[in-house]
Amino acid sequence: MSLDTSPTETRPERLTAHEARRRLEHERATRLTQLQVIDESGPDAEEQVMAAQKDTIQRVLTEVEAAFARVRDGSYGVCRNCSKPIPVERLEILPYTRFCVPCQRATA
Repeated sequence: MSLDTSPTETRPERLTAHEARRRLEHERATRLTQLQVIDESGPDAEEQVMAAQKDTIQRVLTEVEAAFARVRDGSYGVCRNCSKPIPVERLEILPYTRFCVPCQRATA
């Protein structure tokens, strides 16, 4: 069974608000679970590694919350730099992204 889409099947240009919220809720739940695991890890855990992981997860949670705001205001899926639509494939992989790939590369 192939995971490829058939040539006649077209992908939507943008995710629906419902689909965007669903993906963002999944991201948020995953990150919150990761934070809980870190918080529950014992004193044997490497403090610096745990602190770095926690900081990263919290940064992503901030991005997820900002993406929810963009869904609410209608700007979700639009690149914050060039104002072009962010491809659905990118949003499926990284639902909280603010930039299209070319603009992300330019800001890195």
